[in-house]
Amino acid sequence: MSVALFSGLVVDELDRPVGVTLVGGEPFYVVDDDGFLRHVESRFVDRQVLEQMRALIQGNEELISQGTMKMLGQEDIFTKAMIERSLRNVDAQFDQLLAQGLPEEARAWMGMLGFRVVIDVHGNVVSVDQPSAPEEPPQ
Repeated sequence: MSVALFSGLVVDELDRPVGVTLVGGEPFYVVDDDGFLRHVESRFVDRQVLEQMRALIQGNEELISQGTMKMLGQEDIFTKAMIERSLRNVDAQFDQLLAQGLPEEARAWMGMLGFRVVIDVHGNVVSVDQPSAPEEPPQ
């Protein structure tokens, strides 16, 4: 059974929260379309968001690995190799995420940081609002 990866982080174009329900054991986002509740497969929405994330990663692997190493406090060649390998195998990690989901704490943290997914009534991703790092480090 899969899970709705971004449960609690999805809103419609009117900025209303989109609920999640199970139909036949599969998760669906439920979008209110003027009183008609449209059920959109969560996998359809989640894959669109993950594809946007993949596009952000591609071409920025070096920057991401450097930042991750600094954040971990481990700036050595072995850590760098491990991180870069993970970035190259992002598809497998996305599949695992879709199967297992994000921990509730991770989704709550993402929401507090401003992450949210805006979808239309058909489940097409209109935008993904992601927190961004400050342009200049605080002094």
